[in-house]
Formats: sequence, C-alpha cells, structure tokens
Amino acid sequence: MAERIQPVTSSTDTPETPVAEASWKIFLAGAVIVLAALAAYHNSFLGPFVFDDPASIVENPTLRLPWSIPELFLPPAQSTVAGRPLANLTLALNYATSDTDVRGYHAMNLLIHLLAGLALFGVVRRTLVRPLRADSTLAALAVALLWTVHPLQSEAVTYIVQRTEALMGLFYLLTLYCFIRGVERQEAGGVPAGGRNRWFSLSIVSCLLGMASKEVMVSAPVMVLLYDRTFLAGTFRDAWQQRRRVYLGLGATWLLLICLVASVGGNRGGTTGAGSGASLGAYALTQFPAVVHYLWLSFWPHPLVFDYGAQWVKDAFDVVPAALVLVALVAGTLVALKRQPVLGFAGAWFFAILSPSSLIPGPRQTMAEHRMYLALAAVICLAVLGAYAWGGRRTLIAWFALAFGLGWLTVSRNEDYRSERAIWSDTVAKCPDNRWGQCNLGLILSGQGRMDEALLHLEKGLKLAPDDPAAHNDMGLALAKLGRMPEAVAQYEAALRLRPKFAEAENNLGLALLELNRPDEALQHLETALRLSPKLATLHFNMGKALAKMGRIDEAIARYKQAIQLNPRDAGACTNLGNAYTQIGRISEAIAWYETGVRTDPNDATAQYNLAMALAQVGRVSEAIDHFQATLRIRPDDAEAQDRLTQLLKLKRGY
Repeated sequence: MAERIQPVTSSTDTPETPVAEASWKIFLAGAVIVLAALAAYHNSFLGPFVFDDPASIVENPTLRLPWSIPELFLPPAQSTVAGRPLANLTLALNYATSDTDVRGYHAMNLLIHLLAGLALFGVVRRTLVRPLRADSTLAALAVALLWTVHPLQSEAVTYIVQRTEALMGLFYLLTLYCFIRGVERQEAGGVPAGGRNRWFSLSIVSCLLGMASKEVMVSAPVMVLLYDRTFLAGTFRDAWQQRRRVYLGLGATWLLLICLVASVGGNRGGTTGAGSGASLGAYALTQFPAVVHYLWLSFWPHPLVFDYGAQWVKDAFDVVPAALVLVALVAGTLVALKRQPVLGFAGAWFFAILSPSSLIPGPRQTMAEHRMYLALAAVICLAVLGAYAWGGRRTLIAWFALAFGLGWLTVSRNEDYRSERAIWSDTVAKCPDNRWGQCNLGLILSGQGRMDEALLHLEKGLKLAPDDPAAHNDMGLALAKLGRMPEAVAQYEAALRLRPKFAEAENNLGLALLELNRPDEALQHLETALRLSPKLATLHFNMGKALAKMGRIDEAIARYKQAIQLNPRDAGACTNLGNAYTQIGRISEAIAWYETGVRTDPNDATAQYNLAMALAQVGRVSEAIDHFQATLRIRPDDAEAQDRLTQLLKLKRGY
C-alpha cells in the first residue's frame, strides 16, 4: 500500500500531544510571522497606483458610495476585478474609508497577506503534528515565515490590484484549514455534530469566497479531496464515504465560478481564453520556460520583474531544456501520487495552482510573478521538510536566518514601487523588449514634461509591436501633448483600424479632432467611446466639453452631471458644470458648483479662480478676494489672477 502520513490527532487529545501543545508557543509563532511581515513591507505603504490600479480603483464607478449591490458585484469588464466581486468589495471598503489615499489600500493588502501566512502556518502545523510531534510548530513556523517574507510575493502584496491573488490564496488556505479542523472534530470521540459541521460549513463558505476572488480557486475542492486521501482517510473511497456531503458542498461552489466567468464573456473582456486572439499552442510553448523560471525565482529571487509582457517562443526547439525539466516534474508528481503520496500532494498543489494561468492563453502576459503566490508554498514546504529529514532540528534554525535575508530583499524590492517611473524604469532595464514597459515609461515621462525621452521609449514600443493598437494610442497621446494633432489623429486612427472597439482610442481621437476644429467628426467618436464604456465618468466629462464647445450647453450640463454622478469626487467636472451655467447666465447655480469643486479639491487653481470670478460678478467681493488669494497660493505666477485681486483690493479700500 502507498506510504502516507498517519491521520492527524484530535484537538481534544491530552495536553501532552502536539495538537494541544501550549498555546503560548502558537501565539508566539503567529506573532513572529506578523512582525516579520510588517518589517518586510513597512516601506510599501506609499507606493502609488500603477498600471491596472487606476482602472480598477480611480475609474471604477462601482466603488462609489452609495453602493448599488448589483453594480458592486459587477465591476467594469475591462478592470482587473471584473468577475471577481469579493476583490471589488474590498476595494469599495478601501474607497469608502480612504478615498484614493494609497496607504489604506496597501494596509488592506498586507492584512490579507498576513492572514494568509497565519492560515498557512495552521495548515502546515496540523499536517505535521503526527510525523514531527514536538517540532511541528517550529517547522510550520519556518515554512510560513519563509513564504510570508519571500520577495517573490511582493507583486501580489505591493501591487494593489493584485490583491485578487492574495485573497484567493487566503481563502484557498482557509478552505483547507477549516476542513482539517472539521475532520479532527469528526474523529474526536464525544464531540457534538454541530462542532464539526461548523468547521465544514466554514470550509465551504471559504471556498465560495475564494471563487469570488479569482478563478485560480477552481482547483480547491479537488485539492481538499486529495489532501484527505493523502493525510487523513488514506483512500479516495474512504474520504468520499466519510465526508461526501462536504465534497458536494465544495463542488457546488463551482456554480458561482461558472456564473462569474460567464459574466465577463468567458474570456475576461478578450484578455484570456479562446476569444483573446492568442494561439493555444503558441501560448503553451511559452509556459515551459515560464514555470521553470518561477521555480528558479523560488530559490534565487533575482531579478524580479514587474511586467514580463508577451514573451513568445520563436523556435519550439528553444524550449526543449525547460520542457524536459517540466515533463520530468509532472511525471514525478504522477508517480509520487501513488508511491509517495506526500510528495505527490506537494507536486499536485504546485501544478494545480499554476494550471489555470498556464493552460488558458492570453496575449497580454505569458508570465507573471504573482501567479506563484500560493504555488510557492509547496516549494518551500518540500525544501524545509526535505532539509529537516536530512539534518533534523538544526536545519530549521538555518531557515530562520534565510528568512531574514529574504525579508531584506523584499524591503529592497518595495523601493522599486515607490513611483510609477521607478517601477517602469526597472521593468525596462530588465526587459527592454517589453512593449508595455517602453510605452508606459514613455507615457509617464510625457506626463512629467520630459518629451524627448518619452518619444524615444514610445517609438521603441511601437517598433516592438507595430500591430498593437495600444502602442499607437500611447504614441498619439504623446504627440497630442506636443500639439502635433494631425500626427496624433493618424496614430489614433491606426489604433482603431487594428481594434475597432477601442473606447480609449475613440475618446482620444474625438478630443484631437475637437482641437483641430472638426466638431462633428469629434462628436461621432466621443459618442462611440461612450457607447463602448457608458459607466466611465471621464467619457461623460469629455463629451460635456465637446458639447459645450459646440454651444450645446443644455446637453453639456447633462453630461457633466452624469460624470459627477459616476465620480462625485471629480472636481474638474464640477468646475466645468459651473462654467456651463455661467455661459447661460445662471450664476447662482454656477457658484454652487464651483464651491463643490473647491471643496472636492482645494488645490485646483482653476476651480478657485472661476469661483472668485463668479463671486466678484455678483458683488461678493470679500469672498472673491479670498479665492483669488487661494488661486495665487497654488499658482503664484498667474498674472490674471493677480490683476483681478489687485482691482478688488482697491475696490474694497475705496480707491
């Protein structure tokens, strides 16, 4: 019969048994994990929103209060949280308490990661309680500590929107932990059925929440069954006979996952799956070196890359070495599942976690470090327990020393997230052929006014991916900033030829045509953009600007109000709405909206200036002076504001 670990002991065992060992040891171990994580991520709290963060947070209308429950659980299709309602809910909680202050979002990410580390500690400790006895807590602490501070985890923790991965990992581990506790209660004599049923119910609820966090959770019910067979029941038949109701409950959570996947069209807005445009065969070839690279980073986490982009294999023979390694690991796992079930479980865990992202193609990323978030646990467990089997307790001490070094590397890696420019500069330095890295760095440099450098990166990005519509759109943005509107229009049109339903390019083309005084054409493109993304506040705002410029003020007012409804914190929309009311002579309403804009963003110099002008117009001189002064504090070189202020001060003094 295949060799396996004996069933875990009951939580009602005598105090001398490992499961019931002194609670202070367990508390101390948990405290070490928490303190180590805080130390490793103490410098992550000021990292700004990067890459996919704005689309999922700043531009996500479903996060705004008052919440609409249906919308809260149906975030925008193009955001990272699409089809992941629990992740969207956590972002909504952050938005309600922190607005766009990044510190609250980072704190939530770290809290999720901390809880996952503690859950991993609990799972490993209860699994090792029989074979290691007194060393089970120490070994579990070594595993959880290494996993928690490992720099490979930084992308899932420091990159805010990747909390989807950490949330999934937390609930995956809780599903298993609660199941183990339920079995312990089930096997303990004299324990009421309600006690064990509560743990089993919590396991099913955790699995359901995991399905609502990220699709990688799909393997959790299967892995629970495999765990039962490996460590508890001994055979699949016994596991099913003893706990079939639990497995039926866990399996039922797949229904939610199916509905969530269907809600985003089955391919996450065209970014994954058969409808993404990526070839299954071509993508599969990329995964051989990708998975081997993940394993390498598990043991030698350098260099870490924020965005690998799409690294397609040009020659199938190039992947032969990696394919041989991976095939050997898969074959070894299959053999071990029968002959060495514990090793087989670790291998199955690793491949089950990676399978969804490794088997389902996507054109955007062929490799991403956050995919290793939970799979890393299997690698660390095998390393720690393998060393323990060879050298005993003294090897565990060595792991704690290694954890210190890994934590230091994580602190260093967090520095790369200190700004958008820093993380994309780091990405370009490590992956110069990444089109996304080049273009995003170019856009950031453009926003900082460093146009020569920006164009160099954008041109390189476009050269790397001439058929990528986003690359043309990015180049158009830079050219528009330089005032080279005809060239910008050509780039936007190229983007739309490559991707006809590209809302961002339609919007940008509309704005560029408006600058070229071609309002009728501009309006057509802005309307198309709005049809494609009707819940994006920015598009309503831009539509309002276009309508106001064309003299269609009533329609512009309606668009501005819609933009404010979608994003009440949009000071620019409030100011423009005030401008629209000013144009039709409704000054009192204009003042009310200017005041709203100033309250929303006191540092908006335009809002301060326009409010001052409107107040002066109705004779509220003292208030107008205050707001002209506020304008000059923000924009000291505003000559017009200074002249207006001087005139009002003379008027007030009776000159």
